[in-house]
Amino acid sequence: MSQPTPQLGAIDPKLFRQLLGCFPTGVAIITTRNEQGQPVGLTCNSFSSVSLEPPLVLFSLRKASTLLDTFTAAGSFAINILSQSQDALSGRFASSKIADKFEGVAWRAGRLGTPLVDDCLANLECGVYAAHEAGDHVIFIGEVKHMAGGSADHALVFYKGAYMMLAESLRKLVLDGKLDTAAIDEAYRALYGTLLRLACERASQAELDAIEAAVTEIEQHQGADALPQRIDATARFFSSISLAGHNEALRLMAQTMTAVLRERMAYVLPVRRRPDVFPLRRKVVQCLHARDADGAVMALDALITNLRKGDAGQARDPVMR
Repeated sequence: MSQPTPQLGAIDPKLFRQLLGCFPTGVAIITTRNEQGQPVGLTCNSFSSVSLEPPLVLFSLRKASTLLDTFTAAGSFAINILSQSQDALSGRFASSKIADKFEGVAWRAGRLGTPLVDDCLANLECGVYAAHEAGDHVIFIGEVKHMAGGSADHALVFYKGAYMMLAESLRKLVLDGKLDTAAIDEAYRALYGTLLRLACERASQAELDAIEAAVTEIEQHQGADALPQRIDATARFFSSISLAGHNEALRLMAQTMTAVLRERMAYVLPVRRRPDVFPLRRKVVQCLHARDADGAVMALDALITNLRKGDAGQARDPVMR
């Protein structure tokens, strides 16, 4: 004898939203152009991958959104994945009180003409593949036509109704002085020494060029006023080395070390020009191009040693920063 179907209570929308907030998500700005060709966009944390072949992604948009008709009529849109330093942009594009979201925002036109926000972790340009109504939202599926990586920063993460930073625990360790400089340097020598040796064996020419481009960018951004750009370029230098080593486990370790580097450069190490170490970074690159593993490791060791000699006794007080 079949059992009677239990009567389930109605889903409480407030509780439903609260429980969904227990799942951390990245944050993106979705952009396109309106009929007048002007850039428009909104903040979204419903972005998700769908398929690798073909490369499909999706985002969902409320039917009540004032931009629904614009995205419905557009043939393309862009996904701009935000870094943790772009939380202000997230708030700007989420605000209903700001008419022109792009005023004062650095952006460029992509190959499809879609607005690409500068300094994001990644920009994906998509042609509209399909759109489906689902409850009070419309799901837009896009086929990725062009893409590019950007900042080496951590992702902006939304969790339980607020932004969180993936590297928060590392930041606390750095600011509390619980990460010893000698231990950090030893870790850099061991980790990146291994990665440099692997890069000499495995790196493509394009990957070596990316390391050299990061070195050039470091040299271009000197002085206290250029600190954010120098931090970004330095992080890109080390992350490019980790990518060139083609070892996923070591790359994950390198991501942690890059997070530590960012926090130390921002809050602990002195802010001043260091042209004296330019030749040492260049030596690392030269040895990589020559596939000289021993030379690259020695150049890195000299780079770390000289940086510490110059930093001795000049660390900043994190509290006064």
